[in-house]
Amino acid sequence: MNNHEIDYKLYGDDMQFVEVELDPQETVIAEAGSLMMMDDGIKMETIFGDGSSSQGGLIGKLIGAGKRVITGESLFMTTFTNEGSGKKHVSFASPYPGKIVPMDLSELNGKLICQKDAFLASAKGVSLGIEFQRKLGTGFFGGEGFIMQKLEGDGMAFIHAGGTIHKKELSHGEIIRVDTGCLVAMTGEVDYNIEFVGGVKTAMFGGEGVFLATLKGPGTVWIQSLPFSRLASRVFAAMPHNGGSKGEGSVTGGLFDILGGDRR
Repeated sequence: MNNHEIDYKLYGDDMQFVEVELDPQETVIAEAGSLMMMDDGIKMETIFGDGSSSQGGLIGKLIGAGKRVITGESLFMTTFTNEGSGKKHVSFASPYPGKIVPMDLSELNGKLICQKDAFLASAKGVSLGIEFQRKLGTGFFGGEGFIMQKLEGDGMAFIHAGGTIHKKELSHGEIIRVDTGCLVAMTGEVDYNIEFVGGVKTAMFGGEGVFLATLKGPGTVWIQSLPFSRLASRVFAAMPHNGGSKGEGSVTGGLFDILGGDRR
């Protein structure tokens, strides 16, 4: 393998973290700010780009860092290297309720395309790049814009998504339609396009958005039940806009909201 061969273990259910086991001189890379804990003897270093061998020299590192900025990620990444004599462990936590999905790129033809904020950590050697959507409709209305994140290599990578994750194998020519925010990842051979939801009433009042992602097999797709954008919008909608709690969960709170009462 060209990538560092790491072992791992997942903990938790809805708020998961992944514990990575590193042999001496093995390295794992992760998003800045995702560290939960690590053993003594692990060296932590902030780097440009992803640290893969494909980014040789200063120019390569700057290009790699620039790609991450385009995908909306941090300019920097963090490496964790076991500089001790025995096995060491480092853990990374999910940023919001959902699941961490381990991806063995050697079993996925060496390439995975995922939403921009899905990457959590990976073995050193996995290359993080960008995947341009060639079709204008996909770029403008696909929820992820023209650019998605691309993971390449033959090592382990860990992605995170919200709610429950459903893995679906698509046979040759099989088509499914997915809410654009619910698409987490797909293998490189899946054909991805955007389809307009037919009918004016459906588009205006259906509550499901105007466009759906059309995924055509063969290949594998991962779908999340709770996109972070959907969770954030519900939380924002439930927040009191005039300051202070208004008891949204009680009958009296709702009554005072209707009557415009002041309970202070």
